[in-house]
Amino acid sequence: ALADKTGSQVLGEVCDLLCDIAGIEEFIKIIQKADLDPIYYCELLNACAINDNGDAEITDLQVDPVSGPQGPRTISFTINSKNGTGTGELILVVETVDGIPIEDGVLMEAQNATAFPVPMSFNLKAEPDPDCDPTQGPCEDWLPGNYSLRVEICNGECGSQHPHSALYDRKFANFTLTEG
Repeated sequence: ALADKTGSQVLGEVCDLLCDIAGIEEFIKIIQKADLDPIYYCELLNACAINDNGDAEITDLQVDPVSGPQGPRTISFTINSKNGTGTGELILVVETVDGIPIEDGVLMEAQNATAFPVPMSFNLKAEPDPDCDPTQGPCEDWLPGNYSLRVEICNGECGSQHPHSALYDRKFANFTLTEG
């Protein structure tokens, strides 16, 4: 429910987990202090691992297919770490031709240095959503043109100014949508 109200899947996941542990009243008190940063909230409750000496590097970022008509794209990459990671976030942001923001992210539990041996991926539906209601907000049309994307892995919530938060790595890639 909280994920629907805030638009943050990460906040919803952390709330579901931690509301059971701490109770809803404690959740409300701490989330106000945490400025809606669910990972920092989790850390305040000592329920999420902290590793301020962690590191992560994104390598082999690829988009498949890199060019073609509207349709699914697989964004694949590998993450390497020498010191492991703290609890954090992995996000994908697509800069669209018409400027409508597309972003997705997942909560990354703390990992040891050997936890990333296999490639990771995001599946991107680069085609209009038939269920999108323009009265509720803008709908991406996935117009022909050049698209840029970035993938970020962060300690804590990406962009947060709270303790135990930092950008580990950011990589960029491009793809092109052609006329169908």
